[in-house]
Amino acid sequence: MFKKILIANRGEIALRIIRTCKEIGIKTVAVYSTADADSLHVRFADEAVCIGPAPSSESYLKMTAIFTAAEITNADAIHPGYGFLSENAKFSKLCEEYGIKFIGASEEMISKMGDKASARETMKAAGVPTIPGSDGLIDTFEEAEKIAEEIKYPVMLKATAGGGGKGMREVWKKEDLRDAWDSAKQEAFACFGNDGMYLEKLIEEPRHIEIQVIGDAYGKACHLSERDCSIQRRHQKLTEEAPSPFMTAALRKKMGDAAVKAAESIAYEGAGTIEFLVDKHKNFYFMEMNTRIQVEHPITEQVIDYDLIYEQIKVAAGVPISGKNYLPKLHSIECRINAEDPFNNFRPSPGLITTLHTPGGHGVRIDTHVYAGYRIPPNYDSMIAKLITTAQTREEAINKMRRALDEFVIEGIKTTIPFHRQLMDNPDYIAGKYTTAFMDTFELQPVEEEEE
Repeated sequence: MFKKILIANRGEIALRIIRTCKEIGIKTVAVYSTADADSLHVRFADEAVCIGPAPSSESYLKMTAIFTAAEITNADAIHPGYGFLSENAKFSKLCEEYGIKFIGASEEMISKMGDKASARETMKAAGVPTIPGSDGLIDTFEEAEKIAEEIKYPVMLKATAGGGGKGMREVWKKEDLRDAWDSAKQEAFACFGNDGMYLEKLIEEPRHIEIQVIGDAYGKACHLSERDCSIQRRHQKLTEEAPSPFMTAALRKKMGDAAVKAAESIAYEGAGTIEFLVDKHKNFYFMEMNTRIQVEHPITEQVIDYDLIYEQIKVAAGVPISGKNYLPKLHSIECRINAEDPFNNFRPSPGLITTLHTPGGHGVRIDTHVYAGYRIPPNYDSMIAKLITTAQTREEAINKMRRALDEFVIEGIKTTIPFHRQLMDNPDYIAGKYTTAFMDTFELQPVEEEEE
């Protein structure tokens, strides 16, 4: 087992990793930018090293600074969390070359699954259902036009290096394909330096359901059931739940078996997520694989009583998994609390938190790095907390979430708490009748602010 782990991340996920390390007796090293000097992950780690100024490119994405911090603190492993360098193949390879264990996927796995076109071909070869579309990247517009005619409109253009909805375009008729092709390629090149495109059939009324998997160094994998991540805005998840209200036992078995097959076909090592689109007829199609821990991992932990960070560390240390698949025993919902103004097009709202009161009680979990007096920097992702409620049934989990959101007080900035509170009263959400298009018709009702 490792003696000391450096956490190459910030905020709530860094604190989450530190907590598990402390529980199992592993020393921790926090790295931080000058903007994060007062963050809780810096305070609670055994050691902390400043790695640069506020911009990510000069701190959390600067590999030389992170390796220097690992060297001076004698860390023997690096946990990348999510985002930043967690799915960077070069970083994974350099860790191996420097003799530091990367608690994540290998360079080969990240490269193979990070490129969406090659990941699709890998899954197709493994017998995992994929969305009808192009075989690999499309070289010309004329080729795109031909494939679109073959698989029929509507279609979806996707950048192979894409993420967060960048380089994606829905095309409903032939006349719109040219504009979509040009704009998607331009956006993809601007965001990723790669304008490679592929084309798929657009799945109508889809749900975004992902299966959590764990693979060990001996070629064995298991799944930890599903999460429903369909409530999204601009392809960014807002809330997630486990299990999915759309799921049946038969569908769970099929999707779970497909996810395990996918992981074992590439001898995947570590925690990963196989993401699927599921249509209204319960046909499912591989979308992508995330070769890291997910933001929404706590709801899986809650419904199967399982520490995913501990499992990541054990697998990285060479401990074999049990090979047993897990089924949900409870129901859990996660609301991402962002420093954003939901009444103003979710505009970011960095600044000083003047008052903070977090909810408690049975079945309520908060993952956060903020506190009263903490100043949220404008340099990073706007998520400041994850509120998770867990209960015997979905109805009870929703009721508990309503109560917890009512107790959650954050003053000094705007947050998405009012949005989540209204979501929990939405009849379609309560009935479990939602797709990835849910936010297109959701109307946030204005709330009168209390007088100072």
